[in-house]
Amino acid sequence: MVIRMRDPIAALLGLQRAIDGVTGTDWFGSRTSGSGAFPLVNVLSDGEDFVLVAELPGVRKEDLDIQVRGDTLRIQGKKTIAHEGGASGHRRERTAGQFDRTLTLPAEIDAAQVSADYRDGVLRLRLPRAESAKARTVTIN
Repeated sequence: MVIRMRDPIAALLGLQRAIDGVTGTDWFGSRTSGSGAFPLVNVLSDGEDFVLVAELPGVRKEDLDIQVRGDTLRIQGKKTIAHEGGASGHRRERTAGQFDRTLTLPAEIDAAQVSADYRDGVLRLRLPRAESAKARTVTIN
């Protein structure tokens, strides 16, 4: 017997939503978490700073909320997809809705010095380490 799925992408997205519903977000937890169609990210080290690059196509910067606390970064937002007036759908693979992504970074961040740039659907955050997280040279008396 062959079982055919009507829309395999919709089935996978449904599975992701079910998993997200079970795990929920853990804003101050020790793991990466998220819900919704959250963005793909790269986190890189650049000297003493971290740089985060997130793909957010179709998200307006006004719909983003970025928070930093200690070593935790939270990116929340809303992705909307507008359709032409009376257009009906033939295939729907792009997702829309709320997303909430929380990442734990390897060191505490100086929240007052974080800078953000958002261009062409790509968010770039420069996340400087807090002074207390930077290595110091110890002088021997």
